[in-house]
Amino acid sequence: MGFLTTNETAERLGVTRRRVLALITDERLPAQKFGRDYMIDEKDLKLVSDRKPGRPRKQVSGQKAGDKANSKG
Repeated sequence: MGFLTTNETAERLGVTRRRVLALITDERLPAQKFGRDYMIDEKDLKLVSDRKPGRPRKQVSGQKAGDKANSKG
């Protein structure tokens, strides 16, 4: 096992490099910075491998997530 670049990590996870950077910024994916680049330990990929795909639904004011009873449409 070794370290991966953000591009290699993105390929392994099936996401964009920008998404990998967002996971690092949100502290969901540990990374070490070398100069201007982040390096991710290969074993840490399991920390985000079970994430839900896509973006969470935007909540409407006064509505719980997943509650469609009060939504329009």
